[in-house]
Amino acid sequence: MASREGLTTLGGVARAFARRRSPKVLAAAIVALAAARVGVGDFGWRDLVAAAAMLAVYPFAEWAIHVYLLHMRPFEIGGRSVEAPAAKAHRAHHERPNDLSMILLDPLELAQLLLLAVPVVVAAGTLIATLIFGPVPLGAMLSAALAAYLAIAVYEWTHFLIHTPYRPRSRHYRAIWRNHRLHHFKNEHYWHGITQTLGDRVLGTDPDQRDVDRSATARTLDPTPGAPR
Repeated sequence: MASREGLTTLGGVARAFARRRSPKVLAAAIVALAAARVGVGDFGWRDLVAAAAMLAVYPFAEWAIHVYLLHMRPFEIGGRSVEAPAAKAHRAHHERPNDLSMILLDPLELAQLLLLAVPVVVAAGTLIATLIFGPVPLGAMLSAALAAYLAIAVYEWTHFLIHTPYRPRSRHYRAIWRNHRLHHFKNEHYWHGITQTLGDRVLGTDPDQRDVDRSATARTLDPTPGAPR
């Protein structure tokens, strides 16, 4: 288990975070994409619209990934139980939520997000915008992707911070810290947002915790194939 010593201050957490692989990969990807955007040039209002649209979609994408991918049940193929790698890793995280070595995305998960999920979302958004408003410039597409990369970096930092001994001070951080701990230690079927609470509030998974029963499977995620959610 990764050491939690010296992680009671924001500076200590930031230094520990910066030493890990995921932030370095994300920083390199953000710099490369920003350089590509500068190289294309022709900045304009469409860049702001594209970035804003991506950030508006992001809370619901974060919620959906957590609910449908990370909490995916094992399934049977040919009589054998199969578990998605991301769901298996997330279940291990629930079993050992204080193990900081299990918090950040591994290289394969990062590659899937940066090189597959983000381009697919940008392409879908571009297609819709083109059908309604006309062609979307390449620069605006890159700006949307850059906004998504930055959002993923914020996700990594926030998730890491929540699982350290550092305690919240700002109102926003208190809210997401409280909700994520409720997700881990009270009931895994609620409070799926990591960087925000908007997805939970809009999609009905942010109840008053006093109205929610404590789940016996919050730490195991009940890995039984086909188990009801």
